[in-house]
Amino acid sequence: MAHKERARTSLAVPLGRALARSVRSAVSLSEPLVVVPVPSSRRSVRLRGHDPTRRMAEVAVRELQNAGAPVTLLQALRHRRKVADQASLPASRRASNLAGALEPLPGLPLAGRAVVLADDVITTGSTLVEAARALRTSGAQVLAAAAVAATPRHHPT
Repeated sequence: MAHKERARTSLAVPLGRALARSVRSAVSLSEPLVVVPVPSSRRSVRLRGHDPTRRMAEVAVRELQNAGAPVTLLQALRHRRKVADQASLPASRRASNLAGALEPLPGLPLAGRAVVLADDVITTGSTLVEAARALRTSGAQVLAAAAVAATPRHHPT
């Protein structure tokens, strides 16, 4: 929260290292891999003064590269329309809020490339589902998603 909402950018290093561990546990790092951070909206970046997920992904990719992994970072997605802030929505509305909201940046060589999505926190998974859908439209092979944290799932009793 401090990194994301209060611009404690120094936290990008330990959080990025945690994201690198998450990537390592999600996929084999023996083949070339592209890490694609889930994009923040332009409005969120403007209000926060930074893009926290991208900042963490940059640190994670640098860590993985320093360990010899054939990994690159690619900012490959953008918002195509406005969405409501996911934090303010109940789980039941998050998927519909994001449906069709992301698209790949035009002209990027994504076809056939192995991709891991990077995000800060997984809550319902709706953001990652939408990001994976958007990347697959351009032929990317989305292998996994990696995040620094996940919220506990609440199951009805």
